Amino acid sequence: MKWEKLLSAKRWGNEDRFAGNQKEARSEFQRDYDRIIFSSPFRRLQNKTQVFPLPGSVFVHNRLTHSLEVASVGRSLGTIFYNKIKEQDPGIDDSCPLLCEIGNIVASACLAHDLGNPAFGHSGESAISHYFTNGDGKVYQSQVTAGQWEDLIHFEGNANALRILTHPFAGKGTGGFALTYATLAAIAKYPCAALAGHNKKNIYTKKYGFFQSEQLGFKKLAVEMELVKVQEEPLVYKRHPLVYLVEAADDICYNIIDLEDAHRLKILSYQEVEVLLLPLCNDAKLPARLAEMEDDDAKITLMRAKSISTLIWQCSSVFEREQEDILAGEFNLSLMDAIDEPFLGVMKAIEQISIRKIYNYSSVVQIEVAGYQVMGGLLEEFIPAYLQNESKYHKKLVELIPKQFLTKEDDVYSKIQTVLDFVSGMTDIYAVELFRKIKGISFPSMS
Repeated sequence: MKWEKLLSAKRWGNEDRFAGNQKEARSEFQRDYDRIIFSSPFRRLQNKTQVFPLPGSVFVHNRLTHSLEVASVGRSLGTIFYNKIKEQDPGIDDSCPLLCEIGNIVASACLAHDLGNPAFGHSGESAISHYFTNGDGKVYQSQVTAGQWEDLIHFEGNANALRILTHPFAGKGTGGFALTYATLAAIAKYPCAALAGHNKKNIYTKKYGFFQSEQLGFKKLAVEMELVKVQEEPLVYKRHPLVYLVEAADDICYNIIDLEDAHRLKILSYQEVEVLLLPLCNDAKLPARLAEMEDDDAKITLMRAKSISTLIWQCSSVFEREQEDILAGEFNLSLMDAIDEPFLGVMKAIEQISIRKIYNYSSVVQIEVAGYQVMGGLLEEFIPAYLQNESKYHKKLVELIPKQFLTKEDDVYSKIQTVLDFVSGMTDIYAVELFRKIKGISFPSMS
């Protein structure tokens, strides 16, 4: 793969206006960032779970604050890489004028990377899948193709993000967000169809990155940027190189900041967090500074900042060092899994304690279970209503689905996707409120 092709400023849905990658196109990637940050799906991330659903009065991270922080780290990763390349080849701007925009491309992709996640985080994804594998949705298997069924029984937020960004929703125009090809490809963490996903041997097939409905669209992106194709059926490509930086920014943020949130919620003690973060800070003078501070939250804030800085430099070094294999599509690790010791060992320890003490904390699990009931309950009502639309009750339910999601297609897969577009776009609180109202648990007021 070549950077000259990979950094395409061509816009989705506006290809006819593309006049080639020109120096003036540098601002195109900044426009991507602005389009995402001003969008409705991005604003809704404010009330979508990061780790702790409905945390109450203690303000911890949600999907929106997480995405902003990931974008900040991603921009740093991209800029550091460009600066290093510029040092090695001062004339690189002449041969590849858009290379200086890598930081902006990565930042835009980071902003968008979680747009497809439904309410209640990963448990929301599982709840949607569960409806088709173990719920009433099982009856639809015979009415869709094998590839479409895989999309449904393994609902994937990554693939849903690409759909949100490119699908021509009713009344919204034909180009989706009209983002650049480079930004769209940089969010495709697993550039393969669902039938090829869940193969843990390769980093690009651990999950999947596009639904059957978006497969031709992704293929168009891949052909334009000359991504390395692995196989045609089921479709698999190697990653766009900038995916590694987007993934690293996400890994850095959630690993470190989940500890900070867990301390604020009194799930982890200060001592537990200090033991994990202090080795990442890589600063011999830091213990003395911490001893002078009285506020534990402030201490953790300082350690968090220094830890993130260390990991940014570690991951950017791996990205530069492994450039040849990354561009060839032969690097089969995340950047985080290739950082130096002792930092790698510390990150493994953080992962273990996060799984044991944070992600399985009782109140987190309780709300996740409740989220299963909410998401499953909404699908139980809306999918039969939209597919059958026979009774007055069904027709009333369909009226609750915004017109932008409705499809003119008659096939079962497209109609199911209509409901999934509606339900997966809901915030945690809206999903709970709508569930309660249509189940008769509470009644709406006229105000």
